[in-house]
Amino acid sequence: MEPKRVSLSSQQQQQARLRIRRTKREWRPLEDRSSTDLPWFLLFIVFCVGMGSICGFTVATGGAARLVYGYDSYGNTCGQRNEQIEGVRLSGLDHTDRKFVFFLDPCNIDIVQRKIKSVALCVSLCPPETMNTYQDLQRFAMINGSELCSYELAGHKYPGLPERFSKCPKLPVPPSKPLPVFNRCTPLDVSCYAKFAEAVVTFVGDNSVLHRLIAGVASSKEIIIGLCVLALVLSMILMVIIRYISAVLVWILTALVVLGSLGGTSVLWWLYIDHRLYGNDTSPKVVKEEEEEEVRQDVGQALLVYAAAATVFTIILFLLMLFMRRRVSLTIALFHVAGKVFLHLPLLTLQPFVTFLALLLFWMYWVLVLLFLGTTGNPVQNEETGLTEFRLTGPLQYLTWYHAVGLIWITEFILACQQMTVAGAVVTYYFTRDKNRLPLTPILSSVLRLVRYHLGTVAKGSFIITLVKIPRLILMYIHNQLKGKENACARCLLKTCICCLWCLEKCLNYLNQNAYAATAINSTSFCTSARDAFVILVENALRVATINAIGDFVLFLGKILIVTSTAFAGVLLLNYQRDYAEWLLPLIIVCLFSFLVAHCFLSIFEIVVDVLFLCFAIDTKYNDGTPGKEFFMDKALMEFVENSRRLERAVERGRSRVKEAVSERAEMKPMAPGTSSA
Repeated sequence: MEPKRVSLSSQQQQQARLRIRRTKREWRPLEDRSSTDLPWFLLFIVFCVGMGSICGFTVATGGAARLVYGYDSYGNTCGQRNEQIEGVRLSGLDHTDRKFVFFLDPCNIDIVQRKIKSVALCVSLCPPETMNTYQDLQRFAMINGSELCSYELAGHKYPGLPERFSKCPKLPVPPSKPLPVFNRCTPLDVSCYAKFAEAVVTFVGDNSVLHRLIAGVASSKEIIIGLCVLALVLSMILMVIIRYISAVLVWILTALVVLGSLGGTSVLWWLYIDHRLYGNDTSPKVVKEEEEEEVRQDVGQALLVYAAAATVFTIILFLLMLFMRRRVSLTIALFHVAGKVFLHLPLLTLQPFVTFLALLLFWMYWVLVLLFLGTTGNPVQNEETGLTEFRLTGPLQYLTWYHAVGLIWITEFILACQQMTVAGAVVTYYFTRDKNRLPLTPILSSVLRLVRYHLGTVAKGSFIITLVKIPRLILMYIHNQLKGKENACARCLLKTCICCLWCLEKCLNYLNQNAYAATAINSTSFCTSARDAFVILVENALRVATINAIGDFVLFLGKILIVTSTAFAGVLLLNYQRDYAEWLLPLIIVCLFSFLVAHCFLSIFEIVVDVLFLCFAIDTKYNDGTPGKEFFMDKALMEFVENSRRLERAVERGRSRVKEAVSERAEMKPMAPGTSSA
């Protein structure tokens, strides 16, 4: 039995070693590759099938046809033979020859619901010119066979019918043309739709201002396109320039922040001292002496509090900069290496375009299906207007909520795919020792790895963001609906919850991004990657804080620089063209677009910096530069490591000298006069 005990003991020791290995994760960059979070990928596929089924349901039930061909106020689809709807008069008509929807009063618009409240009819021809009298309507019906009044009225009797005031179009009838795809008669004069623009552009007070703004945009469209291209070029140039001026830029901004805080603190103390010395002379004479003294004391106390708070902030900022100066050097090195990454992987600059195109196509599909849902369901008569509408009833009404969740989840999924693609390419660049042996197209290789192995991880990470975003959007909707009705406590509570959920969403986004990078390195599941990345980030918390604070500030100033440069060029060009009466709206459009472009490009730069830092932290943790444990890092990061090591050795030598001096003094104390035993 003795050998059996020895065998059992050795087996237990082996299991214990395996458990230790499992608890202590080893990073093996790009060595193994396997599918991750496959159940989540299957769940995402099932969800997407559900989204497609909604589209199929709307097409099968006629919602798509009603949206494209249009329908009248009695439930008849234009251009088709219709079936009778129970309880709805004038339904079940044959509209094979009537292919266009005509509104009796197209200017009767519901601002809240964003829809026309007018009676709609199916007609064979839209009126091409203005009609001022009922005789004009009669003549148009007799010549063209297109009756613009209700179906039960005969066209040749329009001028003498008593029902003409309620069942015929409102005079004068503006000229209109059918939309290219959606067969609606649209008035050529868009003045009656100014309410829509006023609902969106709140500062517009009258239609004349609106028309001038629209005319300015229409006449300056070439300049707007040129300025948008300028913003695109400036964003791409800035990403290259940051590599060469990162050191100067970061240190200048750091110095400006410190000097600005010192200057602000000095001004506040100067105002406080000046108030104490000359407060009595500068105060108003009309105020009574007691009130004057009370006001002066309040102002003095406020200035003292502001000055003291600014002093504390400046001291903390100065100490942080003093102790974190080495980590500022790390930020500079990471910016320098990020510039090299874009030179080796130029296709990274195309990522914003690809992501934007994917989002645009999905959003167009989503809006189209949403419009289909708006014309799907059972015919219901509106009690207020008496018009027939199609609404989803029963369990089918939850299809809209399912569709709304799909908007958030799939949008986050597309953005997460971009993060995973960029992370995979940067990880490949970092952990390839010989940069000349990089894959021919690292971006394409990263995309293929994502599609083959890691779509489940991306689906799981985007679903977590969706779970946080949905409650925040619901609370924002409730807050807007209750605006002016809730008490102060409820309003404060709602805003606090919205703010907390927003902060949680930002933190999860940052953690997800690092989890995708960890998955690209080790090919582990989302939860394992998130845990590993979180451990690395916590171990380098001060470095993370410095890189995020300084790096984000530098990139934010880069966005502001692009926007201001584009705006300055826009002012020069638009002001040079004197025939442009209004160029404020074109300039606002250009500024918004330039900020969007700069944000997209510099966000890619920010992702690259964050992934590089995670790779650097892993590299320094598991490698020390000795044979067999060589570093993967770039020369700029290697110089930072060598400088840090020299500084640490110098500090260590200083500490050892201090200890030696203290020990020598301790040994010499017994030899002092008067302490001898002789």
